[in-house]
Amino acid sequence: MNQEKIDRINFLARKSKTAQGLTAEEASEQAALRRAYIDAYKLSLRQHLESIVVQDEKGERRKLRPKS
Repeated sequence: MNQEKIDRINFLARKSKTAQGLTAEEASEQAALRRAYIDAYKLSLRQHLESIVVQDEKGERRKLRPKS
């Protein structure tokens, strides 16, 4: 997600709190931008977690696995 999109999310959030509010088109744009931001954040977090390596008492290194 680039900085322009984040700035637009913030602008729409500030505008929604004013007496003017958002138009229907702006509200749908805000929802789409928020969804894209959340998806990008989740992907970044997942990639970070998948890159973590744990070393056990024996010195063996292994990647983290999801709990079942």
